[in-house]
Amino acid sequence: MWFIGAILGAILAAQMHSGLWIVGLLAGGALGWAMGSRARQLNEERFRAIDGRLTRIEVELGRLAGLRVSGSAGADAAVSRPARAASPTSGEQVSVAEAHGERVVAGERPERDVAVAATAALAGAERSAVARPARVPERAEEPAGESPGERAAGPVVDWLLRGNVMARVGVVILFFGVAFLLKYTYQHVHVPIELRVSGVAFGAVVLLVIGWRLRSRRTGYALALQAGGVGLLYLTIFAALRLFGLLPPGPAFVLLLAVVGLAAALAVLQDARSLAALGAAGGFLAPILASTGAGDHVALFAYYAVLNVGILAIAWFRSWRVLNLLGFAFTFGIATVWGVLRYRPEHFASTEPFLVLFFVIYVAIAVLFSQREPGTVERHIDTTLVFGVPLIAFALQVGLVRDFAYGSAWSALAVGAFYLLLARALWSRRGEGQRLVVESFLALGISFTTLAVPLAFDGRWTSAAWALEGAAIVWVGVRQQRLAARAFGVVLQLLAGFFYIDDLGRAAGPWPVLNSVWLGALLLAIAGLFSGWLLQIRRPGLVPAERWLAHALLAWGVVWWVGGGLHEIDRHVPHALRGNAALGLVSASCLAFGWLEQRLNWPAMRVPALALLPAMVVFAVLIPGQATHPFAHAGYIAWPAAFAAHLWLLWRRDGSPGAGHEWLHATGFWLFAALGAGELAWAIDRWVDGRAAWPLIGWALFPGALLGVLALRGERLGWPVATHLPSYLRSGGVPLAAFLAIWSVVGSFASDGDPWPLSYLPVLNPLDLAQAGALIVVATWYVAVRRLGLWPGDALPLPVAAALAGAAAFFWANSVLLRALHHWAGVPLHFAALAGSDLVQASLSLLWTLIALAAMVLATRRGWRALWLSGAGLLAVVVVKLLLVDLSNAGTLERIVSFVGVGLLMLLIGYLAPAPPVGKGDAR
Repeated sequence: MWFIGAILGAILAAQMHSGLWIVGLLAGGALGWAMGSRARQLNEERFRAIDGRLTRIEVELGRLAGLRVSGSAGADAAVSRPARAASPTSGEQVSVAEAHGERVVAGERPERDVAVAATAALAGAERSAVARPARVPERAEEPAGESPGERAAGPVVDWLLRGNVMARVGVVILFFGVAFLLKYTYQHVHVPIELRVSGVAFGAVVLLVIGWRLRSRRTGYALALQAGGVGLLYLTIFAALRLFGLLPPGPAFVLLLAVVGLAAALAVLQDARSLAALGAAGGFLAPILASTGAGDHVALFAYYAVLNVGILAIAWFRSWRVLNLLGFAFTFGIATVWGVLRYRPEHFASTEPFLVLFFVIYVAIAVLFSQREPGTVERHIDTTLVFGVPLIAFALQVGLVRDFAYGSAWSALAVGAFYLLLARALWSRRGEGQRLVVESFLALGISFTTLAVPLAFDGRWTSAAWALEGAAIVWVGVRQQRLAARAFGVVLQLLAGFFYIDDLGRAAGPWPVLNSVWLGALLLAIAGLFSGWLLQIRRPGLVPAERWLAHALLAWGVVWWVGGGLHEIDRHVPHALRGNAALGLVSASCLAFGWLEQRLNWPAMRVPALALLPAMVVFAVLIPGQATHPFAHAGYIAWPAAFAAHLWLLWRRDGSPGAGHEWLHATGFWLFAALGAGELAWAIDRWVDGRAAWPLIGWALFPGALLGVLALRGERLGWPVATHLPSYLRSGGVPLAAFLAIWSVVGSFASDGDPWPLSYLPVLNPLDLAQAGALIVVATWYVAVRRLGLWPGDALPLPVAAALAGAAAFFWANSVLLRALHHWAGVPLHFAALAGSDLVQASLSLLWTLIALAAMVLATRRGWRALWLSGAGLLAVVVVKLLLVDLSNAGTLERIVSFVGVGLLMLLIGYLAPAPPVGKGDAR
């Protein structure tokens, strides 16, 4: 057998290249020796099976002979009946014994009868075991008389070593001879080429007709003739196309397709895998034998594509593994040889489509084989095709794209994506029926996708790949309840992160996002988040000491996600836009975290999702160092988007338990008011070019408007205000009311109230009106919270609130007076100047007296005794001030005016409100 293989290998190799005959000789000899060894092994297994069977017969013989010696008549009868009933089987056993040289003598007749009976019993039992329903399809396809050892032989060995060997060897030699004849006649004989080709085609048809007619009488001989005829037709059509130019490419490939269909039909109709294999081998060898060395690779691969489509069509009906492997070996073997000897970079566009086509065809064949091969689940996979096709095809692809940047990486990624999608499609359609092939494709997809990492990028990608592998190991550990695997997966992710940081100083790709820094951090984050989620959902099955790992891995993944994004922003975003870009990244991340919390039922993800608001506060605090106003540098996009994300997160959690929801609503309200006030103040300041009191007013307008709307219309605003009115009106309103009160006080000291470009009018100027409005808004808010029974309305008594309101109004009135004196009388707004001004002192005395007059008269009419006493107290302060301060301004007109004015007003008070009104419980 090795000799025949060596000769055939040398011939084929010499036809491809004259210097390769020795390689073909060695390879063919090795293949022949392997096939011969396999045949000898099968024969040895057959003999061992027979020996085992004889041993069982001898054991049964001894047992039955002992029963006979004991003289049991019942046993004799039991033995004789099976012996007579099993006479055909007994004959078979006798023939087997004779075949092994056993002597049978007359004196041993009783023992022979017993042996025959035992053999019959064993044979009946074996026939019943063999005839199980699961084996019926396999036995239906076997020729009569084949043993189990013969069934185990492959179709190629069966075709070469059994049946009409002479006829089959003759077909092979005839095939080579015709090929050599065509080549020789092309070079030396001057017979019309059309006649030569037609003669060969006619001979091929004759072989097919004879073979078809003999198919029922001489099956093996007929199949050999049909195979030779198919091979000659392949050779003839290809020679007419490539060597002689007798056929245009279109009709030639139509004929080739017809021959492929003919061979496939003959093989399927006669259930002859050997015919299919030989026909395919002849088709693959035809262009090699007829080649002159100057052919077109496009025509060669297109021809092979037609052959492979035929093999795919046969695979649709039959699970003929030998045919699949034959086509795979020829296609990719010849493609490899051509690639090594002839491929040039300019051939890429005309070669790549064929490689992809061959790859898809043989992946489809592997899938069909897994669906049609009978047997247990473990047999539903052809490992040679499942794993060999991607490995060899990817090796060829690497050779094709070696001149392209990242060509190998993109190719690995494409192959990985293909297998992942294919695994998903098979699982969705077939489910558990194809678990093994689905898991194989899934493993290939993950492997090739992971392989794309080191092929494209630097060491950071290797760290990222480790992180993904660590996450996969954690998954396996969770599925298999193995603590060691989970621990190793976590440690592998930590090491990956440390190595990533160590490699961070190296240069990265120039493209934003599509570089190793960002994508590496992304993969590290995905691995950490996935592992944290796995440990979270399987928390009951974890060891108590490792339950904190779920939160630690969650934090690990979030840090890598945000850190990688911030690093990318720092590298590729202009300095002015970095703050708002970072805000946008955090907003989008928190939205994703909130979605994951709801989608995956992941309670721990609530923390990073709700971290958006604290992050927004931090970014707001950093605004003065980065920009002049919040909406600068695309802040008009970042901040509205951030607030929209914040409200969406609150809406998704609305109604869920949690004590912190009130403060989330309130804090967001504070931040919104602060940013709006800052933006409005900047806009006003820009309009007035930084002059007058307008920018100061801007800080109070927006918070005052919010608090006023909240107090007057809060119950009608809908979600979230009406739904969470206490959060906004109480927790959110208290800081705004305090801010407005403080602003009113600070504004009186910080600005002179210049209304440029308008003229100054007391009370009717922007600052005075804004301060009055702020006080009115605060009072309105207090009334609202008191009406709803909310703090501080229910905790602050009404008289105290009225006193605070009166004090605020008194302070505002004094501020209005002092600013009016500054603008109209030119008194500087400094404490020393104001204290030493006679005009200011006289004006204050008159103003305080007027306020006391108004309070006492109002108190008398409304019966408010406390207010009357407050007015009287203020009058006492005025009298003391007249004696201590105004009286020192001797000889000035201001002193005269203050004394005369205060005196007249006090006379009026004595007339209108001479005594305090009687309160409840007072005796007259």
